[in-house]
Amino acid sequence: MILLALAAAIPGVFWDGAPDTAPALRDAGVQRIFVSAAQAAAWKGIPGLEVATADLAKATKLRTPAVNYRYDQASASRAPWLDSNGWRFLRLPQARFYYDAAGPGAALAAAEAFAWRADALVKTDAAGLAPLAQMLAFARGLETPAGLQPVADFGFIDDGAAITGEVMNLLVRDNLLFRLVRAPDPTLKLTVKIGDKAYPIDKAKNPGVMAHLIRADLNDDRRSLRIYGTAVVVARLEAAPERLRVHVLNYDTARKVDGQRVRVPGEFPKHHVAAAGSPDAGLIDYAAGSGATEFTLPELKTYAVIDLMK
Repeated sequence: MILLALAAAIPGVFWDGAPDTAPALRDAGVQRIFVSAAQAAAWKGIPGLEVATADLAKATKLRTPAVNYRYDQASASRAPWLDSNGWRFLRLPQARFYYDAAGPGAALAAAEAFAWRADALVKTDAAGLAPLAQMLAFARGLETPAGLQPVADFGFIDDGAAITGEVMNLLVRDNLLFRLVRAPDPTLKLTVKIGDKAYPIDKAKNPGVMAHLIRADLNDDRRSLRIYGTAVVVARLEAAPERLRVHVLNYDTARKVDGQRVRVPGEFPKHHVAAAGSPDAGLIDYAAGSGATEFTLPELKTYAVIDLMK
């Protein structure tokens, strides 16, 4: 299990409305916004709001996180397609990103960026203001344990190619934990380089096949995070001395996930769960023994953070 330091960040709200929309922002619970430089003077001195400027032209635009069930494709075995941006955060760790996410997608966008500790702005509409503000308040209310760092099971050499990015995307969606490396690292369980003999380009042309090949080489028994029973949840794992933090994101904004089962290595008898929109969230079927900890989150609406402690 390899760790890499990563700082926490709260996403920002980018707003292109006129100053007369300030009451709607305040009513939704938005306390701080980013506007374009051209609008800065008009927004100066608006009470109850902190206003900063941002240039979206200098930011990397992301897809609105969501799930596509592909009802138009007749295949009983076809998994839903997730629009997830985790691989982009890994590829461009120093970049500023932005989402153009309407309605409930704005809250999921903010949760995704926060879970990945990305520098991101969320541009939304009137329907997205309240859900977005609620998610940001939830993120601000989470304590970050000292020394918390992301966990990776294997290294991935990124050559910047589009096909490599698609493989990274599938790995993230399949909850396979990796970090980018420039060369094989003997401390990692596995190092992947697309184009090597073990991971040929022809197989990478089908990213799903390549992801399954990498998973088989890693071996499920060596994975630091296992998610069971759903294809619409993406998770991250962070660690600090004597504790783990599990981030779980439901990419289906229309449906909650019931009975989300999680397994991590190590025995953590104590736990705490915080779930956006579920103040009374708890865990069931909690078991810490035989070298592993397993539990079920009964309900996942959008985003939950589970802290496991020795």
